[in-house]
Amino acid sequence: MTTQTDTDQLRVWVDQDLCTGDGLCVQYAPDVFEFDIDGLAYVKDGSGELQVSPGVRVDVPAHLRLDVLDSAKDCPGECIHVMRGDSDDEVAGPNAPVE
Repeated sequence: MTTQTDTDQLRVWVDQDLCTGDGLCVQYAPDVFEFDIDGLAYVKDGSGELQVSPGVRVDVPAHLRLDVLDSAKDCPGECIHVMRGDSDDEVAGPNAPVE
């Protein structure tokens, strides 16, 4: 199964219950991920507003798709979920199909 992510609208969220606070995501895509005062990563919306409610999904800007996908793939806590924007299909993260 081939996952096409170069043209699909993607959304991302972080499961703080699994976040290790390692910070790879913040390094890879600081426009999308940020640490809160609890030392865990959260997503930011298009205006840069930190989204601290559990399970909140934000749109991934087109120019940051690869950085966000790499964040999900390299996350040691396996807490980043990247979904297709038009469905709940996970394309990167712990529940993504193995290719």
